[in-house]
Amino acid sequence: MTQRIDYQKQSPELVKKFIEINMALKHSAVEESIRTLVEIRASQLNGCAFCVDMHVKEATIHGERPLRLHHLAIWRESPLFSPRERAALAWTEILTQLPPHGVPDDVYNRVREQFSEKELSDLTFMVMSINAWNRVSVAFQVVPGSYDKAYGLDKSGLE
Repeated sequence: MTQRIDYQKQSPELVKKFIEINMALKHSAVEESIRTLVEIRASQLNGCAFCVDMHVKEATIHGERPLRLHHLAIWRESPLFSPRERAALAWTEILTQLPPHGVPDDVYNRVREQFSEKELSDLTFMVMSINAWNRVSVAFQVVPGSYDKAYGLDKSGLE
């Protein structure tokens, strides 16, 4: 495996600005529990091992039930998610795997039934953000667990 660059060292000012956006998202109109599901599901779809690892640990620290984390990959068939969570997951998937002709009206309408205009806008920024983090982590092969102590994720008990 080829050694990849450390993007944080190469572009510290851009990383700092992007972290500022992520900190703002923590105070968005969408609840933290949905943000966590969005981050994990997008990371699964993008094959981002670092982000799946990190967000599962965060979810565990914040009290998310393990079975729900296991069911994220099968959320459509699982009875463990509310209609609002299902709408957020559908939105996450459609924006992460953007179809050639954009977002179909039926998906948009289903999400609009669950989210206000402000919430939908904030949710969209959440999906954008995790997809960007996934891309940088996949591109530079950031090692899962490599920032656990720095981020306080060692408290999850998931080593």
